[in-house]
Parts: sequence; C-alpha cells; structure tokens
Amino acid sequence: MSRISQCFKKLKADGQTALIPYVTAGDPEPWVTVPLLHALVDAGADIIELGIPFSDPMSDGPVIQKACERALKNDVSVKSVLEMVKKFREKNSETPIVLMGYANPIEAIGYPTFAKLAKEAGVDGVLTVDVPPEESDDFRQIMDEHEIDTIYLVAPTTSNERMTMIASYARGFIYYVSIKGVTGSASLDVTEVNNKLALLRERTDLPLGVGFGIRDGKSAAAVAEIADAVVVGSTLVKCIEEHAQRLEELPAAVAGLVAEMRHAINARDLAKA
Repeated sequence: MSRISQCFKKLKADGQTALIPYVTAGDPEPWVTVPLLHALVDAGADIIELGIPFSDPMSDGPVIQKACERALKNDVSVKSVLEMVKKFREKNSETPIVLMGYANPIEAIGYPTFAKLAKEAGVDGVLTVDVPPEESDDFRQIMDEHEIDTIYLVAPTTSNERMTMIASYARGFIYYVSIKGVTGSASLDVTEVNNKLALLRERTDLPLGVGFGIRDGKSAAAVAEIADAVVVGSTLVKCIEEHAQRLEELPAAVAGLVAEMRHAINARDLAKA
C-alpha cells in the first residue's frame, strides 16, 4: 500500500478530511522550499503537492504562472525538485509527496529515468496535467513498476464515459477540478461539485480530492463537507509572492494560512461525526 493510500486510510478511520497544499518548487528561492514543506506539515498538511516549474503552465492562472517564472529564473529543474524531495525525506518519511506539473520536463529526461529517480527521492505520486488518460499507457505502466501513484484530473466538463476511464486508470486519489478555468479563477459552487462527486463515487472507491477556488477556512470547510481531500494552491502561492522579499517570514506566513484551513476542516469534520 502506497504512502498516499495509507494516509487516506488512517484519515478515514479517524473521520478526518485530508488537507493537500500546493507550492511550486524553488519559488521564490530554492533553499526556501524544504523548510517550507516542513512548515506545511507542522501546520496540518496531510499530503503535499509540489509543483515542477514549467515555462507554459497552461492550466494555471497568473499567480502560479509567476511562481513558475520565479523558480525557472533560479534554474530549478526536475532533478532539482527531486533533490528537494530527497532532502525533505531526511526528516520526514511519512508525509506523501505528489509532484504536479506538465509532461515536457519529465519527457526531457525520459519516463524510466524520471520514475527511477523519483522513487529513489521518495516521491509517492505524479500528476501530469497535459497527459490525458488515453495517451498515458506507457507512463502509467512505468510509474506502476516503480510504485508511484498516477493522479488524474476530472473537470466539470468531463463526460460520464471519460470519468469511468479515469477511475479505472487512477491510483492514490482522483483530483476533481471544482471550477471551469485556470487555477485561482472564479469561485466554487459546492452543490454542483457535490453532484459531480456523486457520479465519480459510482465509478471508484478511491478518495476524491477537490481543488481550485479554495481560498480560506470557510471554503475549505465547505469542501470538507463533501470531499475526502481539500487541495489549496493559488492562495498559498500568492502569499509566497507577497513574502518574496521577506524570506525569513515566508514559511510561517504560509503555514498560518494552512493552519487556519486545518482548523476549519477539523471543526467541520467534528460536526459531521
């Protein structure tokens, strides 16, 4: 059983919803990332999504696009990101790490090499935004061979037929994109999300995480009412941008946002129990 599956199993037994923060590796400076990851865990993160910087992050809004630009100016590569994960694992062997990004940087070093290095570093899952399930057979097979979960996105516009396909391919959990558009845009409609999650649950026993549009404790708690995991990104990355010139304050500032969401989620979980 993967670290991701173990995490969700424990949380379910405890009646808790997972909190999954996203940050871009190497933003705003490479040396900040590992201390930031530890601060996120201390603040209540259950799983961490670590973004691989890419020059054309088409599914991300301007906040994460700028984060990628800052990281790329620091020459952060796939191998740099894996070194950060390896460094994180020196003190934390339990918290699952999911790498989130795009196919091009991974393809540049080759799927087999990437999978080998990722496994050695301690990566638990990979979400490649622009690798559709129909074209992912080789990728999934290689990741499976290295016991790395392949995470897939489901959008509001995803057909029932395609949901069934994704459910059969996915490992670890399924990431439901709660709004139409890029990260950081619009606000979520919890009723609409709940209806879509019900359709997904007819097709899979995997945990369902919901991301996009979660900005604070209130929205995090609303999603915790209906999902197995709350994924938050742009709000945290915006905080990182605001503290880019005050790096000594950055981990605590971002952790404060995560702690607020953790508190709100826990309160909602207690109310549901």
